[in-house]
Amino acid sequence: MPIDPAVAIGAELGQRPFSWSASDVLLYHLAIGAGGSPGDNLDPAVLRWTAEHGDAQVLASFGVVAPTFHDTEAPSVEMPGVQIDLGQVVHGSQSITVHAPIPMSGRATQTTTITDVWDKGKAAVIWQEATVTSDEGRDLWTTRSSIFVRGEGGFGGERGGSEPVVLPDRAPDAETTYAVAPNQALLYRLCGDRNPLHSDPAFARAAGFPAPILHGLCSYGIALRELTTALLDADATRVAGFAVRFSGVVFPGETLRVRGWHEDGRIVGEATVAGGERDGAPVLGDVVLELS
Repeated sequence: MPIDPAVAIGAELGQRPFSWSASDVLLYHLAIGAGGSPGDNLDPAVLRWTAEHGDAQVLASFGVVAPTFHDTEAPSVEMPGVQIDLGQVVHGSQSITVHAPIPMSGRATQTTTITDVWDKGKAAVIWQEATVTSDEGRDLWTTRSSIFVRGEGGFGGERGGSEPVVLPDRAPDAETTYAVAPNQALLYRLCGDRNPLHSDPAFARAAGFPAPILHGLCSYGIALRELTTALLDADATRVAGFAVRFSGVVFPGETLRVRGWHEDGRIVGEATVAGGERDGAPVLGDVVLELS
């Protein structure tokens, strides 16, 4: 069978040493839209993310991409007990927990394990958890992610479940919009994600989309940046974790609307398409920003 849970669940995907530099961090921040608005080149809060001098900071979402930042090939979906094609796969969810603010540069090792395989009938969901440890032995951050594999369900596995994040029944504490640039996906792919779904029109059509879509992790980074700016005084050090469910897609050239609420000591939110024929279409759901 294409997916064998008995083999996949618990399988270790190995250890990956990696390093990152200030240039990597700055490119990532630019790729998720930092510095793109008028006046950003003079704004000290924005310059913390777009220049290495002064009070430089790293948005927590960088930790998700740091281990693969220098990859130049399409991502691999080869895993023990899993035989699938990249064209079947979309990102399902993503979270990161940071144990301390991420430094501007460093060396570390990522260790990844498959933790769950869910059977959704017409699709499978594969969960991975990764821990990142510095060369000095300090735990830096932990990520958890899922991929949704179309056409690979029905193998009799556990269906799995999740508890949706309920948004408050009141006006958001912040509502912002970000115009996704036509070249946003082409820029973001330089952060290590060369999946042709985001750059090749023919590949995107074969995968069921009318055009290349923006990387889900780019939307993830944009949402974190917007919420941190609007509700945390642009202070990335106040973020202890960030989790989302990828509930839809946004195309380059569309506008992303991000809404956030302070609720129970954390920030909850959502991201949708703003304006145009797809106004209100979901992009990110179950958004939770944990505070340090």
